[in-house]
Amino acid sequence: MNHRRTPFWSFFKESHKAIQHTSHGPRGIEIKDVSISYPRNSIISELSCVFESPSLWALAGPNGAGKSTLLKALLGLLKPKTGKIIFHGFCPCDVAYLAQQNQLDRRFPLTVGDTIAMGLFREVGIFRRYTKQQYEKMQDALEQVGLASFSKTSLQALSGGQFQRVLFARLILQDAPVIFLDEPFSGVDGRTIDDLMILIHSWVKEGRLVISVMHDLDLVQENFPQTLLLARHFYKWGATKDVLTKENMREAVAASRLWEAEAGAS
Repeated sequence: MNHRRTPFWSFFKESHKAIQHTSHGPRGIEIKDVSISYPRNSIISELSCVFESPSLWALAGPNGAGKSTLLKALLGLLKPKTGKIIFHGFCPCDVAYLAQQNQLDRRFPLTVGDTIAMGLFREVGIFRRYTKQQYEKMQDALEQVGLASFSKTSLQALSGGQFQRVLFARLILQDAPVIFLDEPFSGVDGRTIDDLMILIHSWVKEGRLVISVMHDLDLVQENFPQTLLLARHFYKWGATKDVLTKENMREAVAASRLWEAEAGAS
């Protein structure tokens, strides 16, 4: 995880004033009074919380509550209307991101090896050849996700669970200090979920911060020590056992329904 700031950061910070970086203090992400809006409605309102590293966080809440929207704001894909996002101890460009499977196109004629090799982009660049050591890294990543013999397999030939394993192998090669996962277990079989959760826990033990959008609350309660429960204007954050209470869940659902009713009337 020896990442350095790239020239991209100099360009990025000029166009994303709400996202800031400081090399001081413990590694983590601080969100201060962040509000995010689309043209016709407000999605997140005055959110403040802190994600310290190393730790494992779930973003939970009703459908349409703003969970994926928050990840996109942290990535700089959406600009907050107000507030600040401060990256402590690491550069915002040193984040690995796994999008939802339904946002990814497997029709391109790529192999598993082609796909995971993208995780070495910052190390290799565009036109340089891979070294023997880098090929060994790729093979080791495939072995960690249980796909040791799949390097030359077409993406189109994979099941949903196998494809998700490939994407996790690519994350391994990115070797990022912070990892964002957007619904990583949607449409994935139980064995794959168990194997990938073992990998996620190993990342945290290595000192990384992992933040994942989740819908399966049982899985959250079993595996995620910290949770941000989000429902548009309502939020609670902290230890999962304190956040995912029946009272908080009722409030989150009520807040989401109230927003839907107000949006429908506007």
